[in-house]
Amino acid sequence: MQPLTLTDIPDPGVFEACRSELRERVIAHKATRRVAVGDRVTLLFEDRETLRWQILEMCRVEGTRDPAGIQLELDVYNELIPGDCELSATLFIEITDAVAIRPELDRLIGMDEHVLLEIDGEPVRAEFDTKQLDEERIAAVQYVRFKLSEAQAK
Repeated sequence: MQPLTLTDIPDPGVFEACRSELRERVIAHKATRRVAVGDRVTLLFEDRETLRWQILEMCRVEGTRDPAGIQLELDVYNELIPGDCELSATLFIEITDAVAIRPELDRLIGMDEHVLLEIDGEPVRAEFDTKQLDEERIAAVQYVRFKLSEAQAK
C-alpha cells in the first residue's frame, strides 16, 4: 500500500464542509475492518482510508493547518500502513470503568506474546510496536503488524 501524501489530505476548510458525510462513510468502512476478540479487545485492520481519516481528525482537533504540521501527522500515521504481505491493525483494549483501567491493563502485561492470527491452520504472531511496550505497563491502544507469507497473503 502506498503511503499517504499531502495531496491525499484536503484543505481543512474543505474537510470541515464535508466532514459529516465523510464520517458516515468511514464508520461504515471501518465496520468491515473491525474484529472483536472477546468483550474487551478489538482489532481495527488499517488501510489508507482509515489512516487518512485519523490524520484528518488529528489535524482538526489539534488545529493543524500548515503543510509542515500535516506532514508530521502523515509521517506518524504512514508507519501504520501495511507493507507487502502484511496486515496492520490498531488493537484497542476497551475498559469503561475508570477504577478498573489500571488493574485490567496491568493484568494484560505480556499479551504481546499471545496475540496471533490463524490462516489455514498456521499461526501468524502479531508484532507489537516496540515503542509502546514496557515491562511494567501496557497502553490501551497498541499498534500491531502481522507479517504473512505470499500464500497467506493470497
